[in-house]
Amino acid sequence: MRHILSLTALALTSLASAGTLRVAATPVPAGELLEFVKPILARQGVKLEIREFSDYVQPNVALGEGSVDANLFQHAPYLNAFQQNRPLGIVPVKKIYLPPLGLYSKRVGKVTELKKGATIAIPNDPSNEARALLLLEKAGLIRLRAGAGANATPKDIVSNVRGLKFRELEAAQLPRSLQDVDAAIVNANYALDIGLNPTKDALFHEGKSSPYVNILATTKANLNNPDLKKLAAALTSPEAKAWLLKKYGGSVIPAF
Repeated sequence: MRHILSLTALALTSLASAGTLRVAATPVPAGELLEFVKPILARQGVKLEIREFSDYVQPNVALGEGSVDANLFQHAPYLNAFQQNRPLGIVPVKKIYLPPLGLYSKRVGKVTELKKGATIAIPNDPSNEARALLLLEKAGLIRLRAGAGANATPKDIVSNVRGLKFRELEAAQLPRSLQDVDAAIVNANYALDIGLNPTKDALFHEGKSSPYVNILATTKANLNNPDLKKLAAALTSPEAKAWLLKKYGGSVIPAF
């Protein structure tokens, strides 16, 4: 009898949690986009539970541990680099948007005004550090070793005529570093958090051709979750596209 009751309780617990989708995200723009699609999913019988994180590590840890069902905050190169050291079985579901990486400064108004020996703060995680260096190369400030690409580090710089110095910091710390360095490369979500628009305020920023599009991700075990498929459809709907363009004025680019 006790065994039967246990099975019944388990079934009721499972029924109670059906239709709830837990998604980890950084607050801007991912968290705000998820808030936008929340009513759309509610009309389809899916309760969206958004759990916000301020860093780029815990959303993947939470997904790997099963405390959330999906996350939205990272691009595929970051996910690949992350799982080289921490294989959690996380896989991409769909491309959602590009938050352009930008070079910002409170001391100069143009890239050409950066003085010799200027200090630039860059992200310290492997994929975003390489992304930052590629952006600096595109801006004409440095030249990287041929083939360095998505694995580039400061050691791959073969030309640095301005003698620029680099300060490697966690991505979340980069906005605060603007007070202490000549310039900083800041991810769009952190820039938006402090009122900076990549297309208006950055000295230089990524364009539409960037491969660093943010993705909705989940685990292999959860890939066929029907509620997750509804979320992916909502995030890439015409309504979501129009909202992104209006909300961020082009500083977050839809990738669908």
